[in-house]
Amino acid sequence: MELILRALRVLPAADWAALAVFMVGWVGYVQAARRLGLQRRSMLGSTNRIREAWMLESTRREVRIVDSTVLQNLSSAPSFFASTTIFVIGGLAAALGASDKASELVQELPFAARTSALVLDLKLLLLLGIYVHAFFRFTWAMRQYTFGALMIGAAPDRDVFNTDESARRAYAHRAARVMGLAAETFNDGLRAVYLSFAAMLWFLSPLAMVAGTVGVIWVLYRREFHSDILAVLDERGPPADDRPSP
Repeated sequence: MELILRALRVLPAADWAALAVFMVGWVGYVQAARRLGLQRRSMLGSTNRIREAWMLESTRREVRIVDSTVLQNLSSAPSFFASTTIFVIGGLAAALGASDKASELVQELPFAARTSALVLDLKLLLLLGIYVHAFFRFTWAMRQYTFGALMIGAAPDRDVFNTDESARRAYAHRAARVMGLAAETFNDGLRAVYLSFAAMLWFLSPLAMVAGTVGVIWVLYRREFHSDILAVLDERGPPADDRPSP
């Protein structure tokens, strides 16, 4: 606590402004992306429709080994990132323990701002907080995919659903919703990792951090709402119930 209070007194106004732009940009983009996703096509919305079609097809299969394999592959991504963030967190904690040497190393970088070891500790704490947040989001995504596996495993036999189409669709919607929440949580973790690169630019200068924040948010926006893969995913095919009969 004493470290933070001392840093608050010595942090320049430009750094405060850069930190404010970073935090407001991060939180503001997350909220704006959720609202935009309800009004226009988005990566999450398009893939959620695919997840619902997937779960609907799963209820029609007698053996659901394929679904289990796909789900296992999906859960491996947040597992990988969770393991990676652990190493990053360990490295940042070690850097905090040797902040004097880290400060000397940073000052040797070209165009790096000359700051005290105390301010450097604050910048390292910001990165540490970002990766801790990302770790919790990745691990929560892993658990949610586990819940999705339970939904697939607990699904009644296809003959049961053949007698009640409304029950089939309701169950598929619930299972797809669980998968969608897991994907959204994983996406939150990825955003934190992307924005950590903008936070790293704070070691160079506050202006570099602001530019990096704007650049990362622009990249995230383009990928989620205007990417080529989104245009392909959003192509509407024939409804699942219009398939030709075997």
